[in-house]
Amino acid sequence: MRLAPQEVRTFFVTSVTNGRRPILQTQRTALLLIDVLQQNRAKGRFLLHEFVIMPDHFHLILTPAADVPLEKAAQYIKGGFSFRAKRELAFGFLIWQESFTNHRIRDATDYARHQEYVHQNPVKAGLAKTPSEYPYSSASPEAKCDPAPPWLKPEN
Repeated sequence: MRLAPQEVRTFFVTSVTNGRRPILQTQRTALLLIDVLQQNRAKGRFLLHEFVIMPDHFHLILTPAADVPLEKAAQYIKGGFSFRAKRELAFGFLIWQESFTNHRIRDATDYARHQEYVHQNPVKAGLAKTPSEYPYSSASPEAKCDPAPPWLKPEN
């Protein structure tokens, strides 16, 4: 299978919990999902540029590795979380809605707009006063993320 050039493979991805159950609202579940993201990032499956874990959904900006289709990257995240949540937290129910939505990031302006959306999501939801106060987001000072791809960085 031949994938598109990396320069057009950065995506804004959203996935929602089954029935919009707020299962990601606890520190334990949010940190588990962040750990799944970081483990897949460490395995080189994708670059993780931005993320926010909300009580019933997540948003990411990521660039799958050259040999990883976007659908497979989403499967690593959602399937990895489901597997670990069942094993480590005794979840015995369907966790995710079946699919996910995505938007290909077109340019630096589009990247900046989606980055702002990710950072402001918990503020708009009343979960934090500022983006950096929300612990389950790339806006948090402790977050580990990859920089924006060079082709999506704003020109100075």
